[in-house]
Amino acid sequence: MESHPKLLKNKLFWVGVLYFAEGFPLGVFYDVFPVHLRQQGVDLWQIGFMSLLGLAWTLKFLWAPAVDYVRHHRRWIFLMDVLMGGVMLVFAVLLDFGPWVWLAIGLFTIFSATSDVAIDAYTIEMLNKDELGLANGIRNGMYRVGMLASGFILVLADWMSWSATYLAGALILFACGTVCLLAPPEQAYKTRSERSLLGEFSLIARYPYALALLFIMVLMGFGLVDTKLDVSDKRPYLWPTLAMAGILVVAGSHYWTHRVRQQNNGPSLRDELNEGPMFGAFFELIQRPHIIPVIIFILIYKLADTSMGFMVKPFWVDSGFSATEIGLVSVNIGLGLSIAGGLVGGWFTDRFGIFKGIWVLGLLQALSNLGYAGVAAAIPPPQEGVPMAMEFKAMMYSASVLESFTGGLGSAAFLAFLMAIVNKKRSASEYALLSSIFAFSRSVAGWAGGFGAEAMGYAPYFTLTFFLAFPAYLFLPWVKRMLESQPDWNPGTRT
Repeated sequence: MESHPKLLKNKLFWVGVLYFAEGFPLGVFYDVFPVHLRQQGVDLWQIGFMSLLGLAWTLKFLWAPAVDYVRHHRRWIFLMDVLMGGVMLVFAVLLDFGPWVWLAIGLFTIFSATSDVAIDAYTIEMLNKDELGLANGIRNGMYRVGMLASGFILVLADWMSWSATYLAGALILFACGTVCLLAPPEQAYKTRSERSLLGEFSLIARYPYALALLFIMVLMGFGLVDTKLDVSDKRPYLWPTLAMAGILVVAGSHYWTHRVRQQNNGPSLRDELNEGPMFGAFFELIQRPHIIPVIIFILIYKLADTSMGFMVKPFWVDSGFSATEIGLVSVNIGLGLSIAGGLVGGWFTDRFGIFKGIWVLGLLQALSNLGYAGVAAAIPPPQEGVPMAMEFKAMMYSASVLESFTGGLGSAAFLAFLMAIVNKKRSASEYALLSSIFAFSRSVAGWAGGFGAEAMGYAPYFTLTFFLAFPAYLFLPWVKRMLESQPDWNPGTRT
């Protein structure tokens, strides 16, 4: 049923507010923290490692069902924004780099990821299916506005101090949380699963493939943490021991499952797992046709963009640009073009279909990598006391404009794809899971980017990232089949 125009405008207003509040913390993470650390002399590989702390956005699907179960999404948003504001206040007081920085940034990303879960769940429940197209355009634009707003507070680092920058960020977060409390209350909603969490874990222990998947997830998380803590260097037999333990656990689970199946003719364990309150959405999702190649596609579709993204701000710093120039140009001059890119991308996706939007707009997005590669090859190293020539500044500004506009294009199609393949019965948990899969590649790519830029130099590395856009295109046939299998599939108004 079509919404009343006034009601639709009210919904779109809150979509804009909510996704500004969601985008701003990510802008702080990607724009403010790297510039501050680089100006303090922190090595590129350490800045690249900081992106691993963004794994909170990858793992948020683990606690997304808990947020759904407790509900009161607006209160979740308010609480997380207040906590993030508290972290910013800590940075305003303690400016020197030290081990505490990693803990503070890690907590910041956890709070932000939890807020994202609540915002996505609230928005999905608020919108009707026929409102998703227009709402996604507003969402993408205001999310970018929120990210780019971090550039305004970044300017304060030059005009006033870094303490003023972090204080302004804290005030914005406090304001966002307070305003979100005023959003319309969510409707009463009965949780889907009646199974207890303990009962779900007992089922997982009896299902070898489910147990193996969870064990692999634990090993992946431990391996990423180990890159910083070097635990395996102190215990050389740790990884073989964990691998053997995993084999024994899965083998024992397989034996137990075989015995249970012989004694029980009731519902299959697979069907019961799908009803679990914590991992039910995960197990249901992985049973869909074509899901494995689609997951690989989600992992690598924006690899070119994410591999370069975390190194762009250090590149500006190393090229001799001030925090003011970075904030006003690299971050904010592309504000209007980012919004325009999102709206154009949304129009293109509605007009020609999600599938065509993914591959056409994805190609355009990759062009910004070549723009930065050309700039990195042309700009000479900065010399103290010698101003940069205007032609080189113009080249850098042009690369930033291209990145902002094409980034909006690609994101619009990609987000529409994620929303299109979500099961509406479990939309909040499944969307958190799919966006977590993308966030995983973003975090790992940023981490690897630090090593790549340091080893190769900016120009060769940015050129390499352009070619990282193309492996995802090998999986487009499965993407199309997944889209065509959706009951409300719409190939677009034109072919």
